[in-house]
Parts: sequence; C-alpha cells; structure tokens
Amino acid sequence: MKPKTKFSAKIKKALKIMGPGLITGASDDDPSGIATYSQAGAQFGMATLWTALITFPLMASIQEMCARIGAVTSKGLTGVLKSHYPKGIIYLMMAFSFPAIVLNIGADIEGMGAVAHLLLPGMPVFAFEILFTGMILFGVILYPYQKIAGILKWLCMVLLLYIIIPFLVKNDWAQVLKHTVIPTIHMNKEFFSILVAILGTTISPYLFFWQATMEAEDIHLSRKRVIVDKRFMEKMKLDVYLGMLFSNVVMFFIILTTGVVLYTAGIRQIDTVEQAAKALEPLAGKVTYAFFAIGVIGTGFLAIPVLGGSLSYIVAETFNWRQGLDKKFNQAPGFYVTLIVSLMAGLCLDFLNISPIQALIYTAVLYGLTSPVMIAVVLHICNNPKIMGTSVNRKGTNILGVTALILMTAAAVALLWFQFAH
Repeated sequence: MKPKTKFSAKIKKALKIMGPGLITGASDDDPSGIATYSQAGAQFGMATLWTALITFPLMASIQEMCARIGAVTSKGLTGVLKSHYPKGIIYLMMAFSFPAIVLNIGADIEGMGAVAHLLLPGMPVFAFEILFTGMILFGVILYPYQKIAGILKWLCMVLLLYIIIPFLVKNDWAQVLKHTVIPTIHMNKEFFSILVAILGTTISPYLFFWQATMEAEDIHLSRKRVIVDKRFMEKMKLDVYLGMLFSNVVMFFIILTTGVVLYTAGIRQIDTVEQAAKALEPLAGKVTYAFFAIGVIGTGFLAIPVLGGSLSYIVAETFNWRQGLDKKFNQAPGFYVTLIVSLMAGLCLDFLNISPIQALIYTAVLYGLTSPVMIAVVLHICNNPKIMGTSVNRKGTNILGVTALILMTAAAVALLWFQFAH
C-alpha cells in the first residue's frame, strides 16, 4: 500500500470512529461564527484568544449532557421535553428557535454567496446563494442519514484550513501563548459585546437539540444492538469532547489569523466574512485569502444542514410527525417541508435587504434569551433519575453546567443592555 493510500485509509478510519460529536462541534464554526471570530481578532488583536480555553469545557459539558439524554432516552431533546415538561416550554422554545435558526441560515447563505463571488466575480452573489441552497436541499432530501453523516464528516476537514493559515504568516508565538493563558479584559462596551457574541456563538441552543437527536438516531440506525453501558457512555463522551475541542481550536486560529493580520494593519471593523477574506488578500497573500474563502463555503455546507435539520426535528417531535434524515420525502413530508421552508426563508433574507450582520444581531438576541433557559432545562433533565436512571450528572458536570448557566444568563442580560439601553 502506498503511503498516500495508507494516510487516506487512516483518515477514513478516524472519521468512521468519530460520531455526532465531530459534526456538532465543526458545525458550530459556521460562516456567521467565522464573522464573529474575525471581528474579535480585527478589533482587539489577540486579546480574546483566552476565551477559547473558557468556552471549551463549558460547551463540552453541555453537549455531553445533551448526547447522554439522547442515548439514554432514545429521544431527541424535544421528545423528552414533551414527555416530562409542560407544553408551554416546548412551544416557547419553538417560537424562539424558528426565527433564530432561519436568521442564522440566512446569514450563512449570504456569507457563502458573497465569498464565492469574490473567488468567481463573473457570477452574481444571488446566483451562488440559489445554487448553494439548491445543492444542500437536494443532498439532504435525496441521501439517507448515513450518507449525509459521511459527507458532513469529510466537510469537517475543510476547517483544517484555518489551522494552517496562521503558519503562513509571521507570528510572535510568545505573545500568542501569553494572550492564551492570561486573560486580557478591556472595560468598555465594545469588548464586552464581543465577549457576549463569542459566548453566544459557541453555546447555541440549536446544537443542544441536534446533539441529542443525532445520538438517538445513531442508536436507532445502528445495525448492531447497542448497549448503553458505562463503556458506551465513555466512548460517546470522548466523541463529544473531541468535537468541541476541534471547534474551539478552529475558533482560536481564526481569531489569531485576523488578530495578527488585520489588527496589525489597522483594520478594526469586520461585519461580514467576505470583508475578512477580502482584507486578508493584500496583507497575507492569495493562498491565505483562498484558504479562508474556501473554508467559509465548506463550513456553510456543513452548518446549514445541521441548522435546518435541528429545526425540522424540533417541529416534527412537537407535532408528532414522522421524522428522520433516514426517511424518504414521502415517508416524512412534514419534516422535510420544515427543512425546505427554513432554507428558503433564509435565502429570502438577501432579497429583503436584511444584511448578514443584522441577521447575526437578531440571532444573538434570540439565542441569548433562550440559552439560559435551555441550559437550566438540560441540567434539570440530567439530574432527574426518573428520566436518566443511573446516568445522572456527576458533581463535576454540574459545576461546569451551572457555570455555563451563570455566564449565559449574564451574557443575555449584557446583550439586552448593550442592544436596547444604548
């Protein structure tokens, strides 16, 4: 076997072992997230690098709890809420989730289209947006879950481009280490707004629903009888933690790249991903620019099916519709119609003159309001032996979960204050 073939075989084996945790973590670094991290780097240089160390254990603990809920109950988070909690909570979550996810999808589609136009200026932005939306819908509806999961795992590899980029430009690695381990805080509205944005981007409610549902789906579709024992739980936890680590490493390197290149050049305002990509070209070279742009398109293809799929599962479980990415369209029409409506509504944002940055602000507000409630609900479920049996939370997990709850509540209050009090 040739060395190249051996390497490809190892990658395939690694991707096969990795489960929903990799896809969930990687999809968190979507084009809208990249815009947030780029703005953090451009506006404050390396000052926010330390946030990657803070967000990793918090988001990993929440996502592990959601994965455990899906594995133990064989239901998505909506299904568990429906069985054990008042209906008002479900309808409230759906009411907030639908507009937030649609706005997020819209911002991602717009970002993909704009960046693709930079690479191929002969084709208008809206044409790319329609093309990408059609490709995603065609793939999700046509292919079964196993195929989609395989494609999404390969798309995760696109994020490796962001880890390569900082090594293509000059870096003071001693300063990088300093800003990573020693928090830098500026006592002003702009800095705290970025902190809130980073926290809201990394700990997003739609990922809670996706993680629980995908774990349940994986068990349902497994060809072997799955025994949810201690060994299974440890393997699942490793998968989730590796996925979240991957997400945070990519976030770290995006902040580092834009912090070193854009901040040093005096570029302080980045509202969209195409602005970040365009600004990088004359400063860091065409290779860096191309890597950054291609990464945006790849992450869009990865994140949008997760966003749309999350919403479809929420709506389908709420109304007892047949659901699942393994089903054909005629077997789960309501599920797929919800997916189509969410993507088409997101696509229409461009024609309604809603800018990506406006969409992200509205999304952040909605996520900021729902995240603390959802974290509290997840904590309550995971400490309820009637639901979780012997798989209830341990003390360490509860400490991290409560910390995330406190920080997200503070973020929600700060978000409302910055948006409406000034």
